Amino acid sequence: MVPLSFAGQDFLALPEAALYWPARQALLVADLHFEKASWFARFGQFLPPHDSEATLDIIEALVARTGARAVWSLGDSFHDADGAARLDRQTRERLMALTARVDWLWITGNHDAGVAQMPGGRRVVEAEVDGIWLRHEAARGDERPEISGHFHPKLRLSLRGRRVSRPCFVGSSAKLILPALGTLTGGLDAGHREIRRAVGPGATALVPVADRLLRFPLT
Repeated sequence: MVPLSFAGQDFLALPEAALYWPARQALLVADLHFEKASWFARFGQFLPPHDSEATLDIIEALVARTGARAVWSLGDSFHDADGAARLDRQTRERLMALTARVDWLWITGNHDAGVAQMPGGRRVVEAEVDGIWLRHEAARGDERPEISGHFHPKLRLSLRGRRVSRPCFVGSSAKLILPALGTLTGGLDAGHREIRRAVGPGATALVPVADRLLRFPLT
């Protein structure tokens, strides 16, 4: 866990593509895309059907490690409107137990807007906490501090002749975009023009490694 300051608040950036807010004892995650594999299977593309279980493994481990009392999921928690209904019994029971144990907040994303009923927790379009807005997609032109997801940012570099790619945060003075935590989520290059437009001037890729936060300006 690496210290990350944003909008006057102290956070901890986690290499597992999550953000912990100590003052709120809250774990922030984005773009879980539960049941993505089962969605593809409906169209004849068969992927290992364990993505929801594997993603939940990560979240449970992070809650245990941080001692989080809240989990705030910043949208696209399910891959489609029927995703929650396709959870197998064991995974659903695990998720229901976790959402009952912590203050779980589902923020609606473009993929999961049509989900009829979430497995526990509370669902909102957006939320404001200590002057910071939590949304699924960054609101361009809104200068209020904001944490969001949606873009699945990844930093791609060439190191010693090898192409390296890893999830990253992208931030500026007023915007912070989280990487996707879901195990079957791809990623958009952090320097893509749509990410830079969303974040605005000063866009920087942030990569937590070991005991420090690496910063890569996105010009």
